[in-house]
Amino acid sequence: MIRTFNALSALLCYPQIDLQAAIPEIRTVLAGEAVLTPAQIAAVQPLLERMETSDIYDLQEAYVLLFDRSRTLSLNLFEHIHGESRDRGGAMVDLLETYRAGGFDLVGPELPDHLPVLLEFLSTQALTDARGLLADAGPILAVLAERLARRETPYAAVLAALADLGQAASDTEVAAALLAESDDDPEDLAALDAVWEEAQVTFAPDPNAGCPISRDILAKIDAPLRPASA
Repeated sequence: MIRTFNALSALLCYPQIDLQAAIPEIRTVLAGEAVLTPAQIAAVQPLLERMETSDIYDLQEAYVLLFDRSRTLSLNLFEHIHGESRDRGGAMVDLLETYRAGGFDLVGPELPDHLPVLLEFLSTQALTDARGLLADAGPILAVLAERLARRETPYAAVLAALADLGQAASDTEVAAALLAESDDDPEDLAALDAVWEEAQVTFAPDPNAGCPISRDILAKIDAPLRPASA
């Protein structure tokens, strides 16, 4: 098990009290496994500090503004490529088959392409295989990292680290096309309502909800620390 991916999955979930309490252990995991470089770990520290010291309601409000009200920052990865087209359904089926082939059962209402769910799957795989899957999603990860950096949010460091693990860059053709899209204004509720009304396909009870921190994720973070296998 690669607990670094469990830790990053937890950090990208809707903030809860349990997550705040787990920040010291997350620091230990990131440093102990050394899946991330020292520079990447240092870049994540501002997010860890904010998670640990900020009021939980402020954290939750900031999360909603970023990931729930900004479609261009959606953590549902296929949305950036397929939108709500039928192609997204086929991609979902393929991803579910990848999960099942890897012995991973998707539980809960989150979509298969929700980034925290993907990271939970990657935590069960060999590091080389995990890097390959991150490379597949690389252009999206690189774009999300750049968009988050524009908003000067510490979440950008998590996406940048994942893009680096997948050896992704924001200067590819796919990434350039995505970056050409205008960023959403999370305060423009009328415009956001119009965008979301265009959605035609629903794959889960609440595809726009941030994933909840589950005791399962935190239990994996608390598991005995072992070096990540290559």
